[in-house]
Parts: sequence; C-alpha cells; structure tokens
Amino acid sequence: MTADPSRMTLWTGYFDSRYSRKSGRRVSRLASIARPNLDQIALAARAVGITKMRRDQSASHPKRPYSKEGRLIVSSKDALNSTSSENKEQVLRKVGESLRNLAIEDRDTISKQPNRPIGREGARKAKQRKSPSRRPPNQRKKKFGRR
Repeated sequence: MTADPSRMTLWTGYFDSRYSRKSGRRVSRLASIARPNLDQIALAARAVGITKMRRDQSASHPKRPYSKEGRLIVSSKDALNSTSSENKEQVLRKVGESLRNLAIEDRDTISKQPNRPIGREGARKAKQRKSPSRRPPNQRKKKFGRR
C-alpha cells in the first residue's frame, strides 16, 4: 500500500500519554492526555485551524490491531497551511498542545460545577448515605459478634 501525500493520518495513539514513544506516542507527554478519543482530537484539530478532515471510527492502527481506536484523516495542504508548519511532526505537536489545553479547560469547568445537590434534596440524600466517609476516621467498621 502506497502512502497518499495529499493526506495525513492522525491516530489517537499518537496523543495517548499512557503509551511510550516506542509504543507509538509521537508527541511529548506535555502535549498528550490519557485515553484521548477521536472527538477530542477532531475538536483540537479544529481549534488549531484544520478544517478539511474525515473521521474513521473503526480503524485500528497496524501496530495495535486489537484496539479499534480510530483515526483522523486530514488534508496535508490544509494542515500545513493552517498551522504554519513544515512537516507532520509540527502539526502533531500543535494539535497535541491544543488537545492538552482543551482537556485542562474541561477539567477546570467540571471542578467548578457543584457536585452535590443543594437544599432539601441534598439533605435527604445525605441522610440516606451509608458510606464509610460519614464515620469518624478513627472508628472501624463493626463486624458481627464484635464489640
């Protein structure tokens, strides 16, 4: 199979911080996130300025045929012009940095949202909660037949 120079393929494994460089990660750990999905990579590519892209959800990387990770196929000319890069590595680096920034923003917006119900509903759920977090830290769980 010959490579098509008019297209670039961005695999999700290129941006996965759990992989080593030997396993297939192609950007630095600072420009990668754990378990990226195809939608996140497409959003990061769009944030960088790449418009001509196509998603292939069911594709598996030749090095990892057991996982259907998916790939993003972008136009080489559009990717190089919109990111003002000279080669694929620079495009990957810019998309990875954008991906990392988007992941940090998402994490910040999630942490700012209240995670427990407010008012009467919250009190009712708190009374019914029977988790160990409600016990004092020095008190052990009581076992049957033990005092």
